[in-house]
Amino acid sequence: MTVPAASSSTAPSASLANSAPLSILAYCASSILMTVTNKMVLSHFDFNMNFLLLSVQSIVAILLLWMFKKLDLISYRRMEGSEAKKWFPISLALVVMIYTGSKSLQFLSIPVYTIFKNLTIILIAYGEVLWFGSKVTPLMLLSFAIMVLSSIVAGWSDINSSESTDPTDLVLFNPGYVWMALNCLSSAGYVLYMRKRIRHFNFKDFDTVYYNNMLSLPVMVLFSLCLEGWVSGELERTFSTDVRSALTIAMVLSGVSSFLISYGSAWCVRCTSSTTYSMVGALNKLPVAASGILFLGDPATTGNVVGILLGFLAGLLYSYSKTEQSQKNFALANTASLSKSARSENDPSTTAVELAPLTNPPSKSGALPLYNPNPDGKVAD
Repeated sequence: MTVPAASSSTAPSASLANSAPLSILAYCASSILMTVTNKMVLSHFDFNMNFLLLSVQSIVAILLLWMFKKLDLISYRRMEGSEAKKWFPISLALVVMIYTGSKSLQFLSIPVYTIFKNLTIILIAYGEVLWFGSKVTPLMLLSFAIMVLSSIVAGWSDINSSESTDPTDLVLFNPGYVWMALNCLSSAGYVLYMRKRIRHFNFKDFDTVYYNNMLSLPVMVLFSLCLEGWVSGELERTFSTDVRSALTIAMVLSGVSSFLISYGSAWCVRCTSSTTYSMVGALNKLPVAASGILFLGDPATTGNVVGILLGFLAGLLYSYSKTEQSQKNFALANTASLSKSARSENDPSTTAVELAPLTNPPSKSGALPLYNPNPDGKVAD
């Protein structure tokens, strides 16, 4: 009599764990939370110790990884020295990417930052053409053109709103655009380099998160100690008594949200299809861009709104074109596989040769691996 009661009590939790709408909501909410908290720390608290913020995020992520593993919610492999040495260049590239991203977000509004971030997609797409032989379809070219147009509209609006009232001054220069350009280049380089290298590792999602945080943390702490004015009193100025509590809470929240993005991405991929996840990533840019206007008072100018909508449309077109291309590649691979099996069945000699090794029982050393690596080395965005 107690067995049905136990199964009924575990049914709701199991259904929640496999809920596609809940996983999508968690992924979108964590993206908005991280963007808003990072912008709040970097801009509203006059925070200049970016490496310290990134170090806190890594520490929080490592603690949450350990906690979730103890609760059997996730799993990841133990760190090995040989793998850590090979993975370290990827973690170093990650440090460059997230640091330039934090600097650009420090100077740019969230809508402008989100719109310009789309340009990274173009760099990655043409990098894949050069390195992996991928193709750029006409629909992708259309989405790229709309991405560039959205960036021009948003950038022009941002420049016009920053013009000096003094007639002797020209348009004020915003260093955020330089950091944004560096972030687009470093982000594309990181994604392409990791795609090329990850096929040598058999890493799952949280293996990558664990290695990246563990290996990047010492680098960011060292850079913070050397470059961010710990001796000159920058720490005391930043954490003054009037903002210390609020700033600490915001930094911890940004660390929690950075981990939740990783967890939410893996959850969303598990509960939905890759097509749905890709579409969610495109649709998510609209609420992320709007969050700066809703929560932080970023100006809702005509240029910003038009740029957000154009960027949203470009993201949808690119996501659809990538999905369509993947389906065509999958269909071609299935056709080639079926034609090869048909030729093998019509050729007795080929069939005999292929079936011969199966007469011997497999040895223990030839057992199938528990995890098969993704053949093209792609990782979730």
